[in-house]
Amino acid sequence: MKLNKYALVAALFPLCLLLNYRANADVRLPGFFSDNMVFQQGMPIQIWGWGDVGEPVIVQLGPSKVQTTTNDQGIWKVALPEMKASKEAVSLSVKGKNSIQLNDILIGEVWLCSGQSNMEWSVARSGNAEQEIASANYPMIRHMKIKRTPSNIALQDAETKWEVCTPETAAEFTATGYYMARQLYKELNVPIGLVNSSWGGTKVEPWTPPVGFASVPALKKIHSEVLAKTPNTKSYNQILGKHIAAVDSWLKSAKKSLGTTTPVSPSPVFPDVIKPYTSHQSPTMLYNGMIHPLVGFSIRGAIWYQGESNHTDAMMYFKKKKALIQGWRELWGQGDFPFYFVQIAPFQYGNENPTILAKFWEAQEKVTELPNVKMVVINDIATVDNIHPPNKQDVGLRLANLALKYDYGKTELIADSPRFESVKTSGNQLTIQFSGTGGGLKTSDGNPPSHFELIGPNSGGFHPANAAIEGDKVVLTSESVVAPTAFRFAWNKTAEPNLTGSTGLPVGAVRGGKVPDFLNTLPIKKDYQLVYDMDLSKLGRQFSYDLDASSQSISFDRIGYYVELDSEIYGNQKIFVSMKAFTDNISQIAIPTFSSKAHFQQLVDDVEVFSNIDGMQQGKIEKGNIEFWPNNYGQKNVKKIPGANNQVFDFGDAPGSRSDGYGSMQVHDFKNRLTLFAINHWNEGPKADLGIGNQNGSNTDWTFSGNAQQYSKKRLRVFVRPSKN
Repeated sequence: MKLNKYALVAALFPLCLLLNYRANADVRLPGFFSDNMVFQQGMPIQIWGWGDVGEPVIVQLGPSKVQTTTNDQGIWKVALPEMKASKEAVSLSVKGKNSIQLNDILIGEVWLCSGQSNMEWSVARSGNAEQEIASANYPMIRHMKIKRTPSNIALQDAETKWEVCTPETAAEFTATGYYMARQLYKELNVPIGLVNSSWGGTKVEPWTPPVGFASVPALKKIHSEVLAKTPNTKSYNQILGKHIAAVDSWLKSAKKSLGTTTPVSPSPVFPDVIKPYTSHQSPTMLYNGMIHPLVGFSIRGAIWYQGESNHTDAMMYFKKKKALIQGWRELWGQGDFPFYFVQIAPFQYGNENPTILAKFWEAQEKVTELPNVKMVVINDIATVDNIHPPNKQDVGLRLANLALKYDYGKTELIADSPRFESVKTSGNQLTIQFSGTGGGLKTSDGNPPSHFELIGPNSGGFHPANAAIEGDKVVLTSESVVAPTAFRFAWNKTAEPNLTGSTGLPVGAVRGGKVPDFLNTLPIKKDYQLVYDMDLSKLGRQFSYDLDASSQSISFDRIGYYVELDSEIYGNQKIFVSMKAFTDNISQIAIPTFSSKAHFQQLVDDVEVFSNIDGMQQGKIEKGNIEFWPNNYGQKNVKKIPGANNQVFDFGDAPGSRSDGYGSMQVHDFKNRLTLFAINHWNEGPKADLGIGNQNGSNTDWTFSGNAQQYSKKRLRVFVRPSKN
């Protein structure tokens, strides 16, 4: 049994104390060794336990028999020869000073089932439950559920029992695992054991061992944090040692001061960095309590259904998942055992930006680059208003087919969803090549493929595409994208696309091609003329534009504002907002200074928004509102903008009487209660207020933020669209 050295030392310390306390302890097995259990066929069968130091122990499983002796920590372990799958049950006996016998034990295929609620989800709570439970008479399928047990140290034991699959027991089995096991049993006719170690709502980090975090450089910070909290590691001992020395010094000083008039300083505070974790969501907490006790118990592989609680992680999830898989594999010592997982389903996730989940799906797809890792796509069996799709039958079937193809020799099976291979552009169309289609692409409903989008220079963002299937290819066109350079497919949290391979397995979310620079995607060059250009680092009581073409005689029907802000805090932010012209005076469409005599507080029509910021609604907005003035202003919603708050500075405020005051240049999407961009208090230069989207906190329109100095780049460009008349 290969164990992480840090976790082993920490875990064995309390165990040793227990063993020293229990003189003449009975020989015993791990708590998850019970009647009805299943051992993995074709691998050495590892059995271990505890007893008195130096106690002889005889272990027999069926015809295999071996003797050993407990070590100086009271631990014994043996590896029995590998066995073939059994048709008849055998018994396990362990004899030391006492005897243990476990009955009805099978040899077959063992799969570890882990993750969050969609793995924990029981047969009883899934689709067609009543009929499924009534027909669940499969005595060769066995299941055990590890109790929810978070722990700061790696535990050596877990108390549970194995259940035989019957209509009386199957209701509480993991549904995903059960339906996989049922298909495997039907195809292989061998016993199937399910080790269910799952917990609803959990992240990936608590399931990951320290050695996993250590294997991924991007997670070095988490690894260091874990080591600092693990007793008897180098970092823990160093920090604790310094604290003890400080306490000793303080005690000496305090004792000397006792009975004198010399004041005593407060005692040293225990370092937060070595305080134990208190949440089951903290790194390693569920690995320690619910996975580590199983390490050494031979398995064929693992299935995993998790991600909802990490779905905002984007590509960082790939690194976290890599840490988990590599960590488990290293500790189990079985090489790159199969790891098959389920891509989470489309779901509404409230008002969250629709593309956040799509980027997470992309990260999940990348996990399949690891050896012997495969993914099941389920965007065709989702319930977008229910994060727990009830159809676990197809989920289990697809997992089983992966195992049958890659582990059990059924190479003729089409078990993988089609995958994106390449993209080619030609004129006004873009062609996508897929692999693994099983004989060509099709759609589940007979209609043209849905949920494809195209983008190209001057296209104004992504637009829905017309899609046509040509064998293993999909050809895309769009009247709104003259020269497409990139595509995306199912790039929305609620996308339930209809594109499948020939066997009906769905195609997962994907994007490809080269997306033009943000500015080049906008219809600016084609339709608009630049009138003002300003580096906002030049703001102040007196400032000048880098470009000012307002002296030209231009008739225009639309005005567009392009704002770029770049900082370590907010990242690289860009937005282009255009609207129907609210004035024909070109000298009053830029920063509304006192000298410009610009003052506009009104609704604006036909607003279009393009931004690179997640959470920003894109495209056309029927109406917005602007607050352009050089005045001081207050919170009162004098224009009665729907949803504005009289108590805070937001998208509905009131200009004050002082006309050369604080100053506001704000454009709002009031229906979504969103400030699109704000340039306020420009007279203060580096202490001006700048922002794209809402500011966190009460003053969403960036009033009093004084944050201009936080941006390394800040630029405003003002465009007009010349009238065609």
